[in-house]
Amino acid sequence: MQIGELMAEHSFPGLVFLLEGDLGTGKTTLVRGFCRADGYIGVRSPSFTLVNRYFCGEKTVVHSDLYRLSSVDPTELDVESYLDDRSVLFVEWADRGVPGDFSEIWRIRFRYEDEEEDEGRRVLSFSAQGARAEKALESFLGKLKERKKK
Repeated sequence: MQIGELMAEHSFPGLVFLLEGDLGTGKTTLVRGFCRADGYIGVRSPSFTLVNRYFCGEKTVVHSDLYRLSSVDPTELDVESYLDDRSVLFVEWADRGVPGDFSEIWRIRFRYEDEEEDEGRRVLSFSAQGARAEKALESFLGKLKERKKK
């Protein structure tokens, strides 16, 4: 959850987080930490509702989960209608599709350190698209390295 909290400090309205990884690797937990940074504690997996929206201090967090989608085009979720000028968007299972055309993106891949085990230490890899997203990710990764040294 601490990584999610730190991500909240480096986010900005319009940023989209594309989350990819197997079941149980921590995607919803990351979103929970992000929201907790602004005092919101009611994050639930949107596996059945497909889209949840949380009002977290100055931010609106739109949280989408594409796990249950098989025959539906992710753009049909109309996630963009949930967004406002304070929103960030999290899309779990983004490897199944992206529900819109976005310009500022962090892609986060979750995996277990030991691919043979489905529990234990997780490894996250980050990439960014878009000038603001790249700059924010660089700042975030710098802070993350500082925290690891402590």
